Amino acid sequence: MKEKIKKLLSSHTAKGIAIASVALLIGLAVYLNYRWFYDPTSSLGYGENNMQDSFSDSTSTGANTSGNDYFTSTALDRKEARDEAIDVLKLVSESEEASAEARAEASAKIAQIALDIQNEANIETLVKAKGFEECVAVISEGAVSVIVSAESLQAAQTAQIFSIVYETTGIEPGKVSIINKS
Repeated sequence: MKEKIKKLLSSHTAKGIAIASVALLIGLAVYLNYRWFYDPTSSLGYGENNMQDSFSDSTSTGANTSGNDYFTSTALDRKEARDEAIDVLKLVSESEEASAEARAEASAKIAQIALDIQNEANIETLVKAKGFEECVAVISEGAVSVIVSAESLQAAQTAQIFSIVYETTGIEPGKVSIINKS
């Protein structure tokens, strides 16, 4: 009986299933993270957009999430989620037991995450240069959410943000969500 189990677990099929399961779990975690914290049209949270009311429920630090603390906490949570995803993807890409296809896919996802991180930083810098005190940009699955510190947004300000996102990422305004957080 032990031999049959060892044989099953050492087969390429079992390894492929394990790698696919890990990739599926990472994808699910990223999707749920986006839906719960960054998707303003989601019905999973509270208020007009989920970031406004439900974010403080998800912080483990219990820090005050008003003003700059909110933006700092959001950026930190985004970084932690990405670091966890990259760690898992690195395990797959460096695994000798993983298929060449799985390693290539993991490496491509790592490269995409790195590009997203760079683009988010560029968007945040350019939006702040336009006069916003704070900004956090989140790129996920071909969509962008930009959270800015403002009581309200003028049409010209919104157009500037759409322009910055398009010029930085090539993502069209229909897939960009701008959220003002006072």
